[in-house]
Amino acid sequence: MPALVEHRRSGAQSGAASRPLTVLAPAPHRGPVTSSPLVPRDTRVWLITDGKAGDLAPCRGLAEALGAAADERVVAPRPPFSWLAPRGPADPRERALGPPWPDLAIATGRRAVPALRAVKGRSGGKTFTVFLRDPRIGAGAADLIWVPAHDSLRGPNVIVTDIGPHPVSPARLAAARAHPDPRLSALPRPRAAVLVGGDSRHGRFTEDDARRLLAGLERLAGEASLMITASRRTPGPLQAALADLARRQGGFFWDGSGENPYLALVALADAIVATADSANMVSEACAAGVPVLLFEPGNLYPRHRPLFEALKLHGTVHAFTGRVEALRPKPLDMTLAIAQAVANAYIGHRDALARRKAR
Repeated sequence: MPALVEHRRSGAQSGAASRPLTVLAPAPHRGPVTSSPLVPRDTRVWLITDGKAGDLAPCRGLAEALGAAADERVVAPRPPFSWLAPRGPADPRERALGPPWPDLAIATGRRAVPALRAVKGRSGGKTFTVFLRDPRIGAGAADLIWVPAHDSLRGPNVIVTDIGPHPVSPARLAAARAHPDPRLSALPRPRAAVLVGGDSRHGRFTEDDARRLLAGLERLAGEASLMITASRRTPGPLQAALADLARRQGGFFWDGSGENPYLALVALADAIVATADSANMVSEACAAGVPVLLFEPGNLYPRHRPLFEALKLHGTVHAFTGRVEALRPKPLDMTLAIAQAVANAYIGHRDALARRKAR
């Protein structure tokens, strides 16, 4: 079934702005991404964030799908500008913002909203701006906005899909499988990747959550080799218990030394356990084409629930019970479809600028 992108756009005819444009993208791409970029090779691209890994990842994934080499600009507004974001102005002393201005700017995160608007204004409207997720100030925050389906923002310039862009591309997965990490490929199959998050601003990973997760993983270890990675947000006692579990069961636990094997874990897994505190992590897992077993903490962020329910209906995500799901789903990845919509809109903007200049 093709991926679906809903994109509402304005039109010259009366009422065109209210009609949805439905873009049907090709079925999930299984080979390396084509070397032909979606935007001209000389397109100057900025990625504007405050440096959080969860914000950088979707921006990097979109830029890679566009075939664009991007310049990452990390903003660090001072008070009171940081307090006033996203509605206030950009910090006038923001060192990350300065000419020459980009042709295309992609941003996400509350503190990046004023910076993106500043780039648009200071470039004289020449920069085409894209914002990922709801900017909280309406659809006028950028030329084009992507939001997940569970967000309510809609408008003539809003792209809507179930899951967002990310850097776990078919090409990266294929490369990781072609040259597997020997620490992981030596483990007997089936192999289960275990992607553990933890505390966030939306809730804490409680002791009860940790006990339930560990009990389920003990059961799973009887059916599959465990390949475990924790995040910087994972509580220390849980990290220690996960490391002990991997040692006792003959699995793998990344202790933070050496290169992060996250992509290799996803690529070599026959099933993936992901904690539901991170929508990004679950979306990336869905690209692997294996069952995603979702562990839901007791205080699951309510805004994530509609996304996870949609993914369960799709058949990619299942509740984590400590058992391996037998049915192998197709990879679910909207990144290329979103990139194509962004490229189409950017090229239209560039052509309109050229026509105005020629007059």
